[in-house]
This record gives sequence, structure tokens and C-alpha cells, in this order.
Amino acid sequence: MVEQPTAASSSHDAARLRQGFDGQVLLPDDDGYHQARRVWNALVDRRPAVIARCASPSDVAAAVRFGAERHFEIGVRCGGHSVLGLSVPDDGLMIDLSLLRAVRVDPDRRRAWVTGGALLGDLDRAAQPFGLATTSGNVSDTGVGGLTLGGGMGWLARQFGLACDNVTRFQVVTADGELVEAGEADNAELFWGLRGGGGNFGVVTEFEFELHPVGQAALIAELFYTLADAPRVLRGWRELIAEAPRQATLTAWTGTAGDWPVLPVEHRFSPLASVGYIWVGQPDQGRDFVRELRSLARPLAERVEELTYLELQTIDDAKHRQQMRRYWKGHYLRELPDEAIEAFLERGQADGNGDLELLPYGGV
Repeated sequence: MVEQPTAASSSHDAARLRQGFDGQVLLPDDDGYHQARRVWNALVDRRPAVIARCASPSDVAAAVRFGAERHFEIGVRCGGHSVLGLSVPDDGLMIDLSLLRAVRVDPDRRRAWVTGGALLGDLDRAAQPFGLATTSGNVSDTGVGGLTLGGGMGWLARQFGLACDNVTRFQVVTADGELVEAGEADNAELFWGLRGGGGNFGVVTEFEFELHPVGQAALIAELFYTLADAPRVLRGWRELIAEAPRQATLTAWTGTAGDWPVLPVEHRFSPLASVGYIWVGQPDQGRDFVRELRSLARPLAERVEELTYLELQTIDDAKHRQQMRRYWKGHYLRELPDEAIEAFLERGQADGNGDLELLPYGGV
């Protein structure tokens, strides 16, 4: 049986870890501890025995060795957006990478080097002045690391694959505290495992991403329908998925509308459904696909809005702001039969179930 460390032993051990440490080592009684353990989902309220706020790869290596020697459960925090709060182990060691936050872009080589604590917004802001981007999520304060190691879906996935598909090299601290490089030619098996395998193979301190020329413009199209028209519209929308241009990621939603100015007054706060798409590229080209959606049925209202790619990447930030109590479920469907459409609409309108969304990515 492994003995749990006492407060006195943790204090002594933390003092040893602090020697030569570039960042911060926090215990439960230290200033800043409670702020450091808070994450995006306020349902998560756990207390690590030690929080190591790493400021260099050598800090990460020292923290991993420290945790392994003491048989701590180890969690790794980047942006802290894990819904389950996997970065916060009770009575374990949290390795916090938020001090290790930098992005470097080479526009000629179309490459970005992103350290383990960087956020999606950091990457987008560094790459967009050159009209470049790579697949990333849709909330800008999400951590690049957690999103990428879990696969990483976003508005560019139909064109360029998942975030993990666009990593060309990793710098990673392995479970024994060794700092290694992993790519197609070096540590190829580790490279394969890191591309979508989650945080099971080490702590990534730097990612090298391939970037793509996408320009700086985007378009949002959303058409709203009554529930009476929704089944027919969604069946038609389903048929458009295969033929939609790769720049378009189709969207569908059902739930209770808010006080949205785009809607007629009599349909606000009412159960509705919508179909639409997000377009990354020239908005004029993106508008052509609106006609396909309009042909499904006459909408109650529609929203077609041009914006920059950076605006697109931050448009959901307010809805997904920090420290709200969150719970949701997601499923992957290989096909969308009529029964699934009916269940989607029924669940979206049931009291207390919240909104439902469908996002077809369709592979590459």
C-alpha cells in the first residue's frame, strides 16, 4: 500500500522541488493556490496536494520525476477546459503549463511552434496576420495542448483534418522525466500515439504545426424554422452534407430561442430549429451555398454575417466563459437516419434538456 503524504512531508518535498525551479510550487496554504486549482468548469472542485506551475521544459521534467517518486496521480493543465476537470487530481500533482505560453510563426515555411501552455487565441493571433491558420477549436481560451492531444475539431477540419493531423513534431517529457522529440523520423511510435491519444504518453512542452493559407475572412449563415417544417428541412440538410464545399462546416440546432432580434417577435422564446454553416474563405463564394439551404423550405428568418476569422474564433467566448457549472453529453453518428432526426428534435424541445447541436465534419 502506498502511503499518502502528510502536510509536513509535502511541505518538505515542495521545498526540494523549488530548488532550481523556474516557476512556482504551490501547496494548499500558499497564496495563489486556490486560484491555480480553479478550472473552466465550476463543477470541478478538487484540491491537489501540490501544484507545479512550470515555466520551462526542465521544470516539467523535474515535476514529473517528483510526482513519480511520490506515486502522485498527475494531471496536466493548459487552458483548464477539460469538462471532467482531468487536470485537477485530488491529493495529487497538478502540472500547470500556463506560464509556458508562447507562439512563434514562420510564414515562409508555414509552420508554428506552440509551447505547452499556449491558448488557441494565441495561435490564431500569431498566424492570422499572414493569412494562415490550422485546425483548432472554437473558444479562444481553450488550451492548444489538451485540444490537440485529444484530436481537436474546428471550423477547418473538413479542409485540413483534425488539429492532431497537423502536428509535425512534438517536444515531450516522458513518464521517466526525459525530454525527447517525436516526429515521423524520431520516436515514430510516440509521435503516432500523441496524435489523438490524449495525455497518456507524456507532457508536451512544444508542438510544431503545419499552417495553411485560409485568408482572414469568414461567413456565418443560419436559417430558422418552425418545428413543423424542421423534419423536412433537416432531411434535406442531411443530403447536402456530402456535396457541401470543404470550406463549409454545416450546422444544425434545436432548442428554445432567446430574445434574438433576427427573429419575428412572435417566435422569440419559442421552440425552433435552425440549419446553416460556417464558411472560412472568401465570403462572396460562401454566400452561394445559402441558396441551397433556402430551397429546403421558406425560413422564418435568417442570419448571414461576414466577419473576420479572428472574430469567428472568439464569437462563442462569452457563451463558454470561465467558472460556470457545466454538464453535457456528445455522441458520434456514422449516419443520420430519420429516427435520429426525430430524436434530435424531440430532445431539443424537452424541458430541461437545453439546446442540441449537430456538426457534420465528413472526414478529409
